[in-house]
Amino acid sequence: MSDKPTVILVHGFWGGAAHWGKVIVELARKGYTSIHAVEMPLTSLADDAERTRKMIAQQKGPVLLVGHSYGGAVITEAGDQPNVVGLVYIAAFAPDAGESPGGITQQHLPVAAPNLEPDSDGYLWIKADKFHESFCQDLTPEEGLVMAVTQKAPLASTFGNTITAPAWKKKPSWYQISSEDRMITPENETKMSARLNARKVITLAASHASLASKPVEVAALIDEAATQLVNNR
Repeated sequence: MSDKPTVILVHGFWGGAAHWGKVIVELARKGYTSIHAVEMPLTSLADDAERTRKMIAQQKGPVLLVGHSYGGAVITEAGDQPNVVGLVYIAAFAPDAGESPGGITQQHLPVAAPNLEPDSDGYLWIKADKFHESFCQDLTPEEGLVMAVTQKAPLASTFGNTITAPAWKKKPSWYQISSEDRMITPENETKMSARLNARKVITLAASHASLASKPVEVAALIDEAATQLVNNR
């Protein structure tokens, strides 16, 4: 249906655009025909935000940005484009000006923090044998294995990159908290969601990978956001 906005899905650390696979299928079932999942380099917030802005600029109509994990920081930084009509955060960072994902993480260290390790090139990995229990404990061991083997490590320095002008201060937002998250503490997610003045906040009994373990519920929140935005135009 042509009245639906374009949905751009923005992945986080330790994964790529394919992490959105199940949500993409659910959105397609709901009639979304313009869905894009940006593939970011995870080399710096500036690089990732620029890649996302370029994809936003390619769209002709209104865009709803959806960010998972670190992708929330990216949509916060890149969501200032005029055709962006809303932001949806999925177990995601929603930093304020001057804040970084790393700084927020240090406030309440997540359970899985000890399972991260840098390599000699400066990339930060989740230890492969700890990936399932850290990132996606509510998926099958086989799904966790695939995610572990295909994980996309960020440059560790990206954690310290700060937001300049948070888009959520100007754009309507929605937020999904994962109550069993071991990568971003639920306490941090609750704090970030509360200051967004979000149109709606939902809590799912899910791991950090709620986009994969609860795709029906995640897609429903995205659809609810899109529907509200269309009806308010």
